[in-house]
Amino acid sequence: MIRVSNLTKRFGPQLAVDDLSFEVQPGVVTGFLGPNGAGKTTTMRLILGLAGPDGGMATINGVHYRDLRTPMREVGALLDAKSYHPGRKARDHLLALAQAGRIPSRRVGEVLDLVGLGDVAGRKAGTFSLGMAQRLGIAATLLGDPPILIFDEPVNGLDPEGIVWARTLMQSLASQGRTVFVSSHLMSEMALTASRVIVIGKGHLIADSTVDALIKGSSATVVRLRTPMPEAVIPRFEAAGASVQTDDDGALVVSGLEPSAIGDIAFYAHVPVHELSLVEASLEEAFMELTRDDVEYHAHGGATALQPPGQYGSLPPQASWPSGPAVR
Repeated sequence: MIRVSNLTKRFGPQLAVDDLSFEVQPGVVTGFLGPNGAGKTTTMRLILGLAGPDGGMATINGVHYRDLRTPMREVGALLDAKSYHPGRKARDHLLALAQAGRIPSRRVGEVLDLVGLGDVAGRKAGTFSLGMAQRLGIAATLLGDPPILIFDEPVNGLDPEGIVWARTLMQSLASQGRTVFVSSHLMSEMALTASRVIVIGKGHLIADSTVDALIKGSSATVVRLRTPMPEAVIPRFEAAGASVQTDDDGALVVSGLEPSAIGDIAFYAHVPVHELSLVEASLEEAFMELTRDDVEYHAHGGATALQPPGQYGSLPPQASWPSGPAVR
């Protein structure tokens, strides 16, 4: 189990992690969500002892990471898929890690086959595509067969088949009773992969919930009601605290009431119901609603705000670029 208690981290004047507390339980895939700059990677680095907190603590099975006797056998972590020497062969990269962690060398071949890199084990890692690098990073994470696994954007660069494979792998690991903690920006993938989610924004906790509860609690989850007598039920819905709109096809779109309550109101009003259906929000919609006030960078305008080519004229032949050494 991973436990974060009142964790705080500053970088100069910037508060990157703000009195953050949560637990990651074994047996389920827990998604770690937040906008860019929310503090997800910093939190993971604090859990792994790669940075020191300014307050609070993060523990793994009750102890700090630095106090684990056999770290690679207890925690596997993927924070940077390309943390390898590009001139080293994939097999040799994992073999060096295995020797450092006192892990049998036979495990190298096992994890390479598991992630689909067995046939390219003799290739230099620097020649790998981003997707292959991700698979090599996942192999390193699994090398010690640890009960706790931490992944930061593990499907970045994977093709659709690879994404499905990674999803199945994580769910399989969780089904074995392991603790699986996954950060991702892909809301649609997290909706399929994770059972629970922890959502942070600007370093503080926004939500710690099951995916289902998060979606059901979103205002984007509504109920559609089709009836030939809408005027008879709209005032009753509004009196019960609901918000009611009329869809383009004439159906009522009701938010703020459960389907059962809507059905009861229609029944007692002697109103026939031709359709009563729950339209759930997506995880992405629920996430956007939760983090609306915690996004660090807001875009202004859309495509219509872009000016056509030449709108501002073109640079003269002697453009006023700075002279001197190129900025790299």
